[in-house]
Amino acid sequence: MSWPANSPDLNPIENLHTTSEKFYIEACDHGSTDVLTIDRVSMEMTLTGKHRDIPPSAVTQPICGVMGTIRLVAGMYLVVITKKKKVGDLLGHAVWKALDFDVISYKKTVLHLTDNQMQDNKAFLSMMNSVLHTDGFYFATDYDLTHTLQRLANTSPEFQEMSLLERADQRFVWNGHLLREFIAQPELHKFVYPVVHGFITMKSCCINGKVFEWNIISRRSCFRAGVRYYVRGIDSEGHAANFVETEQIVQYNGSKASFVQTRGSIPFYWSQRPNLKYKPKPQISKTINHMDGFQRHFDSQIILYGRQVILNLINQKGSEKPLELAFDKMVTSLGNSMIKYVAFDFHKECSRMRWHRLQILVDMVAEMQDEFGYFLVDVDGKVLLQQEGTFRSNCMDCLDRTNVIQSLLARRSLQSQLQRMGVLHMGQQIEDQADFEKIYKNAWADNANACAKQYAGTGALKTDFTRTGKRTQWGLLMDGWNSMIRYYKNNFSDGFRQDSIDLFLGNYAVDEADLTTPLREPKDWKFLTLPIIMVVAFSMCIICLLMAGDTWTETLAYVLFWGTASVVTAGVILFNGRDFVDAPKLVQKEKLD
Repeated sequence: MSWPANSPDLNPIENLHTTSEKFYIEACDHGSTDVLTIDRVSMEMTLTGKHRDIPPSAVTQPICGVMGTIRLVAGMYLVVITKKKKVGDLLGHAVWKALDFDVISYKKTVLHLTDNQMQDNKAFLSMMNSVLHTDGFYFATDYDLTHTLQRLANTSPEFQEMSLLERADQRFVWNGHLLREFIAQPELHKFVYPVVHGFITMKSCCINGKVFEWNIISRRSCFRAGVRYYVRGIDSEGHAANFVETEQIVQYNGSKASFVQTRGSIPFYWSQRPNLKYKPKPQISKTINHMDGFQRHFDSQIILYGRQVILNLINQKGSEKPLELAFDKMVTSLGNSMIKYVAFDFHKECSRMRWHRLQILVDMVAEMQDEFGYFLVDVDGKVLLQQEGTFRSNCMDCLDRTNVIQSLLARRSLQSQLQRMGVLHMGQQIEDQADFEKIYKNAWADNANACAKQYAGTGALKTDFTRTGKRTQWGLLMDGWNSMIRYYKNNFSDGFRQDSIDLFLGNYAVDEADLTTPLREPKDWKFLTLPIIMVVAFSMCIICLLMAGDTWTETLAYVLFWGTASVVTAGVILFNGRDFVDAPKLVQKEKLD
């Protein structure tokens, strides 16, 4: 049965003993005598087998795991997990969600820093905590969460002997940069675990009196990671923005089945930088050879997942149309028979609440889905089926429209799996199993919300359809509210979020010797001056209306003057929109454009 939600587990995996000179990390496993010692001055990490080396004066706190270490302005910091919650068991292995963290300085004081350095260090610490408290970090101490069941089944005996750190799929190890010191010393691997970011749910379900385990695991890639408008398209290595691998797993009577789908930004060079407009116009780069990165992306996808069916759900008119035309043209130019391109204008097809028309797309790709199949292992561990291809879905953000389609394709696969395993009788449909259907829809809606919060800063749109199978007026109101919150965050707080992710993943490295950081770059004069002028002019306009002059012509003249001043100033601000949004400060400019 799945673990009760919202029940933190305080049983420590390790104990952290702290003295003024050293950290001692002691594994809590029965029979384990190893102690990891970290010198807070030399920063050297050594392994001893002597518990007696820990001084009695050490301050002891239980911890749930070590995320790694990071260098900030004040020096090195140790990042530890202090609270966890059990999500459930996968193939007999406990899967944990990290709930709380601590970032502990090696240095005992920050008095050696200047005032500016102390401010920068405080800002960097705030960035670290911003990422750590973005919901969705998961780990297992004795199971590899970074790989699908199919990838794990196709490994060598040598692979099975590796530590979790060595064998992990680096695309999904979000603490990889924090673990660089540990990776270099294999004897320390037992003290740390790969941490994935995304969403995991594990449910114990029952249909026809037959109990089975049903899981969703969404793994968010740490390559080209970032926030909605600042990270789009691909990089030179072919890594797509907001790439997420989603695996649906079923376990029944010892048999296991899995179905994998992917999502990722449209894989060529384009951007959509915020500029105060509700929906900035996408820009396709005219200076870069798109085909190099495009081919790298799909070459790696074919190696990893087999045949590719691209489901492009963006609008085929308006500002999104050039992206759709370019995507189609590049697939045609590539001429790879392993790749099939399917364009489906989600908004046009489903306009005026015609959500039943999604079945058009499901029917369109049904034959391809049957050819791809899914991964299936019987009770004896024999592989009966392999999944031979994946659907790669995208919309503009790869969030709302994408998740709706993925949930429909996953249900179709699950229908076949449960019938083959003997859970569903012939002729029975999942949609008719009311209890399970509710669990299924809510889990996929929760998956949508998790992915959306990590990329766009708010919950997903259209989750009322995912949860209930239909659109509701309340759902439309919530979509409007979330869209407003997204607009604010995308324009006024996402620069900080992007900097936080780049710092956490090692895309930006802090140099203690550097007396200046990009954080203190002065703002352009327009940033403060124009908003003040606009507010003053608008206020004066209101005052003139409320406190009329001696004649209506005098009042009208004042209102027109101040009203014109506020409108003109607002126009100038919108024209220079990029100067007024919260832009990242740490990353290289060419990464974003």
